[in-house]
Amino acid sequence: MITLAFIIPPNVELLDLAGPVQVFTEAKSYGLDAEIKFYTYSDEPTSTSGLGFDKTRDYKHAQLKEGDYVFIPGMNWEYVNSISFRAERLFFKWLRECSEKGITVCSICNGAFALGEAGLLKNTECTTHWKRVKALQQQFPDAKVVADILYIKSNNVYTSAGISAGIDLALGILENIKGPLFTHKVARELVVYHRRSGRHKQQSIYLDYRNHINPQIHQVQDYLIDNLSKENTIEDLAAMVGMSARNLSRVFKETTGSTVLEYHTQLRKEFANTMLNNPEYTIEYIASKCGFKTERQLHRILKK
Repeated sequence: MITLAFIIPPNVELLDLAGPVQVFTEAKSYGLDAEIKFYTYSDEPTSTSGLGFDKTRDYKHAQLKEGDYVFIPGMNWEYVNSISFRAERLFFKWLRECSEKGITVCSICNGAFALGEAGLLKNTECTTHWKRVKALQQQFPDAKVVADILYIKSNNVYTSAGISAGIDLALGILENIKGPLFTHKVARELVVYHRRSGRHKQQSIYLDYRNHINPQIHQVQDYLIDNLSKENTIEDLAAMVGMSARNLSRVFKETTGSTVLEYHTQLRKEFANTMLNNPEYTIEYIASKCGFKTERQLHRILKK
């Protein structure tokens, strides 16, 4: 079981904290084997909106191991730019020790400045809120600050831009832990569809074409993902959501930018490529699970 430790600093931005926490909370309901824990380094942390927190354990009590994660959410800029913040040397030392143990340290928004104070941004690609990119580079000249991206991982460190980018960061981490299909289900539950940063090396058919709010089209997409081995005619799909075949074809293309057939084919191709990694599966078996009648059909799709 992994531990996802969230630090609640003074003057924390609520959404920077709550967004990623909610991603992992939903993921646990889908079977993610993880504990979510909260720690602080101040006596009475309060959010920038004035909302306080119940008694939270001091970070020194955290028992983290290799493979766990620590998250530092964004804070009020005046606090981050203050002597009080920079005086938290013991906390920054603890962050550095976490990284040295193989614990992944993550920041949302200007939480990156805490990573910088801990010495974790040296020769490390990183980012923060667009308003603070210049300040981050000036304060930590050895850091490789990157602008115009949502989040980035480098040297066992994740950093992200502000507010909603923390959700993208959490979904990206979740994808690395559990894969794109699992992450798609969590994103679907949150009604949040994973936006890609420029550093993602591959797209995911399970997450692409989902940046819309049409419930009927989402239902069709979810059904296709879960029923690849079936014939799935346009008429059957249309009847399932109470539409005509012609109307479903039109609305699907307008909503997703892809035809139903193109989307279905990409799903089959993705699933087939995943199954091909298992040497116990025959080509015939993979073809049948992907809804192909013959091995030749599968080979033809994979060559495109």
